[in-house]
Amino acid sequence: MCLALPAKVVSLDQKNDTATVVLGEVKKTVSIALVDDVQLEDYLLIHVGYALNKLSTQEAEQTLELFAEAGLTP
Repeated sequence: MCLALPAKVVSLDQKNDTATVVLGEVKKTVSIALVDDVQLEDYLLIHVGYALNKLSTQEAEQTLELFAEAGLTP
């Protein structure tokens, strides 16, 4: 089973097609090569170091709430 998590963009490196994202206390640099028009504060669906797509803030927050209810907080 694979799991992708929503994370918020806190910095961008357009030259290298990467972004730094944060999820809870974890910060990670991920590739944004597969997603168009990534901006600061966007939520991205992250899997194995790659952003797969953008999510609305509402969708990301709902997903994170469900993870928390299930005891799966980062």
